[in-house]
Amino acid sequence: MAQVELAPLRTMGDFLFETARFQIPQINDPEKWSNRVLNNLLYYQTNYFLTALLIFLVIGIIHPVQILLGFTALAICFGVFVYFTNSQYKAKRFKHDHPVFCVAAIIAAGYFVVYMFGAVLVFMFGIAFPMLLILIHASLRLRNFKNKFANKMEYVGLKRTPMGIILEGLGQEQEAGS
Repeated sequence: MAQVELAPLRTMGDFLFETARFQIPQINDPEKWSNRVLNNLLYYQTNYFLTALLIFLVIGIIHPVQILLGFTALAICFGVFVYFTNSQYKAKRFKHDHPVFCVAAIIAAGYFVVYMFGAVLVFMFGIAFPMLLILIHASLRLRNFKNKFANKMEYVGLKRTPMGIILEGLGQEQEAGS
């Protein structure tokens, strides 16, 4: 297995300007559209990671408290969910022994979620907006020869990249011939 290496940063001319060619994808052919998106995700991955990071940082600079509170609220909700799904017996026993406390905790958690809703939305926007822009670019950007060659190296296994590992984890790996 090849060692994981970061793909090179593509020039702005290749990514957006001079040599970049864009075209609306063929929506009626989802396989071809999916192939274009996956190949562009692999080829421009470093540009996409930097774009997502910059947009998240800009939103974080504009709304630093909301980003922090939104992240904290989601982390607490996730932590509580993981705890209770991993210790069902303890949770059932606790609910049985302390029903008044459980009702109060549910009411407090509901209030917390409603109170933090705006911050959670800002945090989620900071994540979802860059992903939307990446999907739009990957859908519209036509592939060039360098793109096709670099992707073949990834598919054959000569080169492993972070985006290739992420896509493989999501079940989106492709064969070398595609």
